[in-house]
Amino acid sequence: MSTPPPPSRPRSLDDEKAPTMAGSAEVIPKSASLAEPPRQRSLAKDIVLIGTVTLAMILNTANVIGVAISLPTIGRDLNIVEYKLQWAINAFALSSGCLLLFFGRIADLYSRKYTFVFGCAVMGIFGLGCGFAQNEITLDVLRGIQGIGAAAAIPAGLGILAHTFPPSTLRSIAFATFAAGAPVGGAVGGIIGGVLTQLTEKSWRSMFWFLTGLSAACCVGAMISIDDDFEHSLIDKRVDWIGAFLVTAGLTLIIFVLSDGSIAPNGWKTGYIIALLIVGVILVALFVWWEHYLEQLHIREGEMLDTWWAPSPLMSVTVWTRAKGKLAVVLMIAFLQWCGFQSFTFWIQLYYQDYAGYTPILTMIRIIPMFVTGVCCNFIVALVVGRVPVVYLIVVGTLFTGLANLLFAVINPNSPYWAFGFPATILSVFGADFVFATGTLFVAKVCLPHEQSVGGALFQTLTQIGTSFGIAISTIVFNATIAKSSLKDGVHVNKAGTNAPRPAQLVAYRDAMWAGAAFCFFGSILAFIFLRGLGVVGHRKEKDARSDVTATEQDAGAHA
Repeated sequence: MSTPPPPSRPRSLDDEKAPTMAGSAEVIPKSASLAEPPRQRSLAKDIVLIGTVTLAMILNTANVIGVAISLPTIGRDLNIVEYKLQWAINAFALSSGCLLLFFGRIADLYSRKYTFVFGCAVMGIFGLGCGFAQNEITLDVLRGIQGIGAAAAIPAGLGILAHTFPPSTLRSIAFATFAAGAPVGGAVGGIIGGVLTQLTEKSWRSMFWFLTGLSAACCVGAMISIDDDFEHSLIDKRVDWIGAFLVTAGLTLIIFVLSDGSIAPNGWKTGYIIALLIVGVILVALFVWWEHYLEQLHIREGEMLDTWWAPSPLMSVTVWTRAKGKLAVVLMIAFLQWCGFQSFTFWIQLYYQDYAGYTPILTMIRIIPMFVTGVCCNFIVALVVGRVPVVYLIVVGTLFTGLANLLFAVINPNSPYWAFGFPATILSVFGADFVFATGTLFVAKVCLPHEQSVGGALFQTLTQIGTSFGIAISTIVFNATIAKSSLKDGVHVNKAGTNAPRPAQLVAYRDAMWAGAAFCFFGSILAFIFLRGLGVVGHRKEKDARSDVTATEQDAGAHA
């Protein structure tokens, strides 16, 4: 007679282990390796892996910041009207944000390594094509396809880190380094992109070709350093195509509306904007219902369920309840933080170039401290994430980003850069880097081994939606303020707002920053109320890390 499996040891919020399979929709076959310890790897190979995955994050960010700094030049070269220029960025964000969950699931089911390589290759190949684009439509279509690569590479990269490195100092360093890829990517896209755009013969096209070279390096590094992971895949590899369609279509419509609402013929009152928003929300609601239905169906039927239309859900709805609902709070804070942070980065570039009249290079010089501080923030996270409760890091980070918005909300244009611009630039990145590094570590800690990429995709999806939502709301505030302020002077502003009086423009920029500050301060309040007692999410002593892996294996095996 076989002996019963050992019981799971008690867990606390301060020592959160991978969740048990009880209540999970996915029944894992005993032959599937859920928490198999990683193979013995050399330190050099680990360093190359961390560098490669971080390079993918650098590419993801550089493909946004680099294009943003080049928009005025792209508009002049391709004769794109100003209010349509944002689609060179929105097309990338649209496809990358809407397909994260789908590709995260594909990575978990089949291979994180080859999903990652596919994503980096797509970013490179279609980025190369962007450099040869001769008109607006071609550029926007290529940018949209390029975003598919980011949607594949980023969640797969997070899953690779979570699977390769068990809870340890090295895991904390790996996730902090990956998070540092965002500010480094901002520096690469902003500084190098600005220099190439302004000083090379091919202008903005050189920037795309440079990023293509980095994509190629990313593919080579992945093939060298990332282990094949087919044997870690689940036996049931069916894809929830119904759920994939619902969430992709719903998010596409919502993000499209958020991106296009302010420039539609009648703004947010435009008929198709209202209709698409309603349809998008309904599709996302249907997605949640369908995933819950599949989850409950699999809990009832278990391994007996092999109906073709009912595979395991794309996203387990119960994942939101992990750690007694604290994962849902962390995801909401990530959404709010990206609303405030990306709104800040969007408006300060417009402020410096359109209001203050600086060139792209002079604008980048003024925001260089963001990138330097971002790298420093992630170094700090790597040092303290295993010692300092996560609530302190998140509250401080979101408060600092809120203060950065606040400084621009009260800015005096006649004051020197060091009075408002410099401290705001320094403070702005604390929230993004503290929340991203600690948030992804927490997601990796509470998600099951077979859903690490989906968990990372869920986190990234919330940040992508937050980016679009924050810019959309702050744009509504900006447009309403500039129209109201201009009417006081008897001026009817055009669609782009370029003919508005300078005092009206300044008031509009300030009000947009107030909106960004509100998002961040709300995130601070949520963290302070709901994340107290969560404890640390980073590494502990190495012997505790090894026992943690063993306990996870026992816990998963007991419920398989």
